[in-house]
Formats: sequence, C-alpha cells, structure tokens
Amino acid sequence: MSYHITRKTEDQSSAVDYRAGINKYAPDENGYYGRFGGAYIPEMLHRNVEELRTKYLEIMADASFQKEYQQLLHDYVGRPTPLYFAQRLSKEHGAQIFLKREDLCHTGAHKVNNTIGQILLAERLGKKRIIAETGAGQHGVATATVCALKGVECIVYMGEKDIERQAPNVARMKMLGAKVIPATSGSKTLKDATNEAIRDWINNPNDTHYIIGSVVGPHPYPDMVARFQSVISKEIRQQLKEKTGSELPNKVLACVGGGSNAAGAFYHFLDESSVELVAVEAAGEGVNSGKSAATTQLGRAGVLHGSKSIVMQTEDGQVIEPHSISAGLDYPGIGPLHAHLYDSGRGKFLSATDEEALAASFEVAKLEGIIPALETGHAFAALRQLELKKEDVVVVCLSGRGDKDLATYMKVMENNYEL
Repeated sequence: MSYHITRKTEDQSSAVDYRAGINKYAPDENGYYGRFGGAYIPEMLHRNVEELRTKYLEIMADASFQKEYQQLLHDYVGRPTPLYFAQRLSKEHGAQIFLKREDLCHTGAHKVNNTIGQILLAERLGKKRIIAETGAGQHGVATATVCALKGVECIVYMGEKDIERQAPNVARMKMLGAKVIPATSGSKTLKDATNEAIRDWINNPNDTHYIIGSVVGPHPYPDMVARFQSVISKEIRQQLKEKTGSELPNKVLACVGGGSNAAGAFYHFLDESSVELVAVEAAGEGVNSGKSAATTQLGRAGVLHGSKSIVMQTEDGQVIEPHSISAGLDYPGIGPLHAHLYDSGRGKFLSATDEEALAASFEVAKLEGIIPALETGHAFAALRQLELKKEDVVVVCLSGRGDKDLATYMKVMENNYEL
C-alpha cells in the first residue's frame, strides 16, 4: 500500500520566494510539476517524507545552513567551476561552445553539490545513518565523501552489474569508509539499487536519511536536489555575462538519466524562453532495439520510486529493463521536472546511442584534452543533431570526468576503434 501526500502546509508558501523568481516550472504545494510528481510512498515512510517536506525549505533558507553550505562549496568542492570556451570543438561544430566544468568538482562530478547539501540537512534533522543508491558510482563516491567529512555511517546500494563496470568508484567508496551492498535482482543496475535503498529506509525509518542522487523520488526530493544543483546554472549566468556580455546562451545541453545535472544546468533558465533546453537521453543500441534507456520516446506516465513520471513499462505496467553503456543513464524513468519539460514542450529531448556517445567522447578528448564521463558523451553527441549557427552560444554541462569509464574506453580501443 502506498500513501499519497496531498495536504498543503503553510511552509510551502515560501517555495516560490526561495526560488528567486523562478516559479513557472516550480512544483506546486503537493510536489507536482504539471501532471508529474507527488509522493507515492509506503506508510512506513510517511513520517520521514513528511518531516523532510515540512522542514527542508526552512532548513535550507536558514542563515547558518547557507553559510556552511556555501563555504563547503567554495573550500571543499572547489566552486565556482570554470566555464571554458572550447575553441577547437567550437570550430568543429560551427558555434561558440562553452563547457561548464563540473568534472573539476571534488570527487569528479556534479553529484557532490547535492550530497554536501543533504548531509548538512540530515545533520540538522538529527539523522545518524546515511543510505544512498548509485549507478555510475559518482553519487556513491560523493555520498561516501561527505559522510567521511562528517563522521557518519554510510551504506551505498549499487547494482551488481554496475559494481563490475565501475570498479574504480567502488574502491573509492570503500576507501572512504562506506559499505557497498550489491543489488542482485532485476537488471542488477541503478533501478534495482534504488529499490534496495528504499527497502532499507522502510526498515530503518528513525535514524536514517536517504540521500537520493537525482531529481527523482517522492516530493520533496526532486525539488530539493534541483535546488542544490541549481548552483550550476547560477554560475553559468554570471560567467557568461563576464565572457560574452550576456547572461543568456542560445542553448544549454545536458545528459539525462534521472536528470540532476540537467536540472541544475537548466534551473535558472527555466523561465527564459529564448534559451533552448536540450536534454539528451541514452538510446543504447538504438531506440527501438529493445536495449535502450530513451525514456521519453519509449515510456508513458506511471509511478516509479515514489513519484509519477514517464516510465518505460509494459502494457500491464511492469518496468522495462533499460540499457546504456553509461551506468548513470541506465534508468527506466526520468525526474518529474524533466517529464513536465518534455510534456509541456519547454525542453527539447534527444537521444544518443552507445556508439554515438563513444565517438563524441573520443572527439572531445582529441580536440580539447578532456576525457569526459560516458554520460556526458551523450550530451556532446547531440551537437551533431542540432542546427547550429556560428553566432550561437551553446553551453554543455560537462557533468563528470572519464576516469571511472577508462576500462570501457580501453576495451573499445582494444577492439580497433578508429581514433
């Protein structure tokens, strides 16, 4: 049985103010973005989710929270991250291409922006134990990192398949003191790791906070994670102003699985209709190959992991196993904000195959001396799908570095990939 939160509380009225004027695409008081969102949860989690829902805005707006959060982002994470003009990539694609270098964050990806915020929130809620799910391992590493920083017990659930293909990140998590528990059901990937994490939370509701790594899950998680990641687009606006004289690019590109890096990169442009928001999903071996994770093209409305969104599913509602060469995009749904951006037409949703993502990643490595995560390779692949003009200012969210994917890259090179 699930409990669907529908009640309105007084503290929710501050949501619009906290979003600094961004309100057209903000969730309503029940956590809905248009027809997507909400909180579909087991009764056992009602107290935890209600506690978060009624307190997260107040805690995040508190001066002492913001002071510690901003200090850690600056001194520990290394923000602001650079906005880099990719000269050779720009020449190749015939546009002015800027890379938001989230790969230069501590831990190697954008994920730490969120885990820093959530560990501070958990601390203020009195939680002594942290659980998390991870696919590519970057969120697991970021969670283990902040738990080590704060001296808190850390349990990370990870699909058995992902443990094998993301071995370096598993080693990093263990070195940081986290316990990594394999998910052995289903496809043994991100979806199944999330299932196991939710089961843990149900069994340990009193002392445990679940740090969800993307803009998915029951309200308030999609909104909360988007707020923590919004630092990305806040910095993009400031940095673009300095470099080009305008805060507004023509296009912002980001890869989307659950979609936290995209939510962060889009956040402060949501109400800027002149800025095209381009989300790139994983087509796997082809959208119609049976081995894909292109949710918006293959899915329909459904409930997954605590919220209503677009989900890849059979006619009778059984979740279809996704596929992507990138563990972080190997997910059968997207966050409700992104489902709403797709549904409303505000976002442009494209997809890239495994091969296209690999080719784009090698291209960026050769042209710019940057080895991107395979997830980000999908965003770069979309550059060839867009009609770009020389004067277009395009920002690509380079969400993570490719260290974790070297085994995959090496295997491709061993198989005589033409560099």
